[in-house]
Amino acid sequence: MREREVPLHEMAPVDRDAASTMWNAYWRAHPDQVGLDDVPTVERFGDHAELSDALLELVISGRKRATATLVREFAADGVPLPRVGSHWIALGTIADADEAFAFDEAEDDRTLEAWLVSHRRYWDRVCAALEIDWSDDLEILFERFTVAWPEARGAIVD
Repeated sequence: MREREVPLHEMAPVDRDAASTMWNAYWRAHPDQVGLDDVPTVERFGDHAELSDALLELVISGRKRATATLVREFAADGVPLPRVGSHWIALGTIADADEAFAFDEAEDDRTLEAWLVSHRRYWDRVCAALEIDWSDDLEILFERFTVAWPEARGAIVD
């Protein structure tokens, strides 16, 4: 790990009060989109502060509309897989990533080649933390999303 990277476990905890305030504002603005039992997931992208901030900026800018997570991460965290709803969710292996998905993740130069390099590097770190070996056969959750709140702040940048 580079010196300037701050691992997530050393970062300040997620501000649950701020997340609750945001969720309640969304619920009031879009009551038809929220079920009574819906509870939002509150988490960060990436495995260190610098990466988390960079990925969140891509989401806020409108460029990043997809993400991929090892299924084993959900199990290690004791978190259920995201529910299929208005978002497209599919399980696969790294071989199932394609140019369109790499473009939608909006990282690096948005090519599949760069996506494969950066994600293998990232999942090598994740697997080491999970005390498992990285393999191209590990299941991955591929997820496309739209930002529902706050309302869009401008045109999506391609």
